Amino acid sequence: MSTGTINVSVENIFPLIKKFLYSDHEIFLRELISNATDATLKLKHLTNIGEASVEYGNPMIEVKVDKDNKKIHIIDQGIGMTKDEVEKYINQIAFSGAEEFIEKYKDKQGDDAGIIGHFGLGFYSAFMVASKVEIITKSYKDEPAAHWTCDGSPNYTLEETDKTERGTEIILHIAEDETEFLEDSRINELLVKYNKFMPIPIKFGTKTETLPKPEDAKEDDPAPTQEVDNIINNPTPAWTKQPTDLEDKDYSSFYRELYPMQFEEPLFNIHLNVDYPFNLTGILYFPKMTNDMSIQKDKIQLYQNQVFVTDNVEGIVPEFLTMLRGVIDSPDIPLNVSRSYLQADGAVKKISSYITRKVADKLKSLFNDNREDFEKKWDDIKIVIEYGMLTEDKFFEKAQKFALYPTVDGTYYTYEELKEKVKATQTDKDDKLVLLYASNKEEQHSYIQAAKDKGYEVLLLDSPIIAHLIQKLESEKEKVTFARVDGDHIDNLIKKEDTTISKLSEEEQETLKTFLTETIPSEKFTVQLEAMDSSSNPFIITEPEFMRRMKDMQKTGGGGGMFGMGNMPDMYNLIVNTNHELVVEILNTKTKKKKERLTSQALDLAKLSKGLLKGEDMTAFIKRSYEMIK
Repeated sequence: MSTGTINVSVENIFPLIKKFLYSDHEIFLRELISNATDATLKLKHLTNIGEASVEYGNPMIEVKVDKDNKKIHIIDQGIGMTKDEVEKYINQIAFSGAEEFIEKYKDKQGDDAGIIGHFGLGFYSAFMVASKVEIITKSYKDEPAAHWTCDGSPNYTLEETDKTERGTEIILHIAEDETEFLEDSRINELLVKYNKFMPIPIKFGTKTETLPKPEDAKEDDPAPTQEVDNIINNPTPAWTKQPTDLEDKDYSSFYRELYPMQFEEPLFNIHLNVDYPFNLTGILYFPKMTNDMSIQKDKIQLYQNQVFVTDNVEGIVPEFLTMLRGVIDSPDIPLNVSRSYLQADGAVKKISSYITRKVADKLKSLFNDNREDFEKKWDDIKIVIEYGMLTEDKFFEKAQKFALYPTVDGTYYTYEELKEKVKATQTDKDDKLVLLYASNKEEQHSYIQAAKDKGYEVLLLDSPIIAHLIQKLESEKEKVTFARVDGDHIDNLIKKEDTTISKLSEEEQETLKTFLTETIPSEKFTVQLEAMDSSSNPFIITEPEFMRRMKDMQKTGGGGGMFGMGNMPDMYNLIVNTNHELVVEILNTKTKKKKERLTSQALDLAKLSKGLLKGEDMTAFIKRSYEMIK
C-alpha cells in the first residue's frame, strides 16, 4: 500500500476546484456517469483500432443506492485504470486523462470515439456530497486491480486489490448533510435529467415486465412477469441518427420523449446535422406559438456528446429561435468546468449563423413545397419569423421569400406579391406606396370598411412586435410606408391629387371649429376639419401613426422610450367631416343646448366606433340616445 498527498497546483487549479465544488451539488452524478461513459467509449475505440485485445461486449453503467450503509455505487465495464494511472489521473488532478487520450489517438479517431471528458476535474465533484470516496478499478491491461481511498483531505491511500472484472467502481460515502441523494426517487430524477440520452445503457435497479400469456393459458390466468434491468436512458436518440433513417412518426415520438407533458403536436421539425467546420447535431421543433413571448423560452436542451448541459441556450441559438423546442448537441461548444454556462467565442457565432441559415432554408422549403399548408400554420409561427426578421439581418434577407402578409379577408401575400397587387391603387401623390393595416378586425371594423370601400387592401398585422418590424421594413424598403387604418381619415392616409371641396365657407369653418374646440375636451382631442365625401362619417377619431407606433414599441421594449412617450396620456385627433349634413346642422342650430347635444352624440358615436366609450360616458350616451328617439 502507498500513501501520499494529492498533487494540486494551488496557484492555477485550486480556485477552479473551489468554485466547482461549491456550485450545484446535484451535478456530481452527471460528472461521474460522464466519466464512466468516457471510460467505456475509450475501450470501444481501442478495440475498434486493434489497440486492445479484449472483448468489448455489451457494457452498461450501473448505479446502486445502499441507503442502509449510506453509500452510492457507480460501476462501469470500461477501460479501467492501473495503479500508476490512478496515481497519474486521480492524484494529479490538473492533468486530464481525456485530453491526453484525444491527443494520443487524434490521428486514429473515427466517428465513434465520442470522448466526453474535458477538464479532469469531474471526478472531484464526488466530494460535493461524499465524506469519503473509494475507487476500485481493474484495467483492460493484464495488471493488478487498484483500490484508492480519500476522505476529502489532500491525503489518500492506494493499494492493490483482488477485483477480477474489467472496469471501475466508484463508491461514495454520503455525507450527513447530503442524505437526500440516498433516496431512489432523487437519484432517478437526476439520471433522467442529465443522463437520459447517454450513449451507454445506464441501469438503475430492476422493473417488472409483463410477458405474453402461454397459448394454453386460461382467460382468467394472470399474465406471467419477470424482473428485468431498469435502463433509464435511450442510448440512440433521434438526433444521433441520419435524417434519411427517420420518418415523421420517429420525430413525433422523440418530441414526446423530450416533453412528456406536452399534449399538442409540433407543427414541423428541422434536423441539424453538420460536421464541418464544426460538429453539431440536433432537432428543433416549431410548436404552436402564442403572442406571449416571455413564456416560450428555455425549451431547447443543450447536450455535449449526449450529456445534458443546460436549457439556457442563448448565445448558441439565435435569440429569436429560443422560442422553439428540441435538442442541440455539439462537442465544439466551449463550456466552463461545471458545464453550467457558455463562453461566447468565434465557434459559437459560427454555430449560431449555421442554425439561422438552416432554419431559413427549411421555412423556404416548406413554403415552396406546400404553400397552402404553410399559410394555415402562419399564425402559429409568425412571431418567430417576425422576431427573426427584426433581430437577424441575414434571416431578414432570406425571409423575403416566405414571410407572409395576411389581409383582413384571409388572403396571404409575400412582400413582392403585395407590392405588385396594390401599387396601382395605393400609391400616393408623392409616388410612395402606402400599405394599410389593422391590428384588430373587430375594433377597427369601420375604418377597415372605409378603406375597402375605396378598393384598398388592408393587412391584418397583430403580433406584439409588429410596430418594431414595420419600422425596420420602412427603413429597408424604398418609398414604402405602413399606415394603420385608424391613424387618419382614409383620404389622408393615401393622399391623391384630387381634393374634395368643403360645403362650408372659410368663415363658417372657423365658427364651427371655435365652437367644437370650446365644447370638446382639448386634453384628449385635437379638432381637425376635413372636406370629405358626404357619405363618410361626420366625426372620426384617429390616433396619429407616429405617436401610437412609438407607444406600441415602448410596450415591447425600445423605440418609444427614446422619445419619452411610454407614459404619455393617449391623444387623439377628432376629424370633422364638413360635408356631412349632421355637421352642417350642428353649425346652423341656434339653440346652444341642442347644438351641444348633437355634438356629444356624434362624438360618443365616434368614440364607440373606436372602442373608447366606457363608464360614465357610456351610461350618459345610452340615456341620451333613448331620449332622442322618444
